Amino acid sequence: MYQDKTLICKDCGQEFVFTAGEQEFYAEKGFANEPTRCKACRSARKAERNSDRPARQMFDAVCAECGAPTQVPFEPTSGRPVYCRDCFRRHQNH
Repeated sequence: MYQDKTLICKDCGQEFVFTAGEQEFYAEKGFANEPTRCKACRSARKAERNSDRPARQMFDAVCAECGAPTQVPFEPTSGRPVYCRDCFRRHQNH
């Protein structure tokens, strides 16, 4: 159904292949436009955008279930349990 297509990157001007598998993925996700950048330029652009974000502040805490030290992206409040990643996942599945 899909066939590989050769496209030109709008940033570096190099040719890149938009594979049949990638086209199928784009169609499944409902993306209407083909990519305009090669993988290297997409990755560089993404890294540039992410470097503009401030680092997320993490807070030290102790897991209410197993007692392990952990870090969470919010300031813990007294009276509310805080869980480490593993214990949190177990609570999500119940």
